[in-house]
Amino acid sequence: MTFEEKVEKLEKILEKIESGKTSLEETNKLFEEGVQLAKECFSMLEESKGKITVLKAELDKLIEQPLE
Repeated sequence: MTFEEKVEKLEKILEKIESGKTSLEETNKLFEEGVQLAKECFSMLEESKGKITVLKAELDKLIEQPLE
């Protein structure tokens, strides 16, 4: 599942919980699922941040090289 799909699913979970139409048991299950999705999203963001940091460092090295 992509990052965007996870965020969309989180939004739907939030809507269900906020509607007040779910039982306590279902709300707990939805909350657990939401927490897991949030963890996965944060992990994906951290991974992306790491890749961007590496790419930026590579780009900075290229920029610092004198033109021949």
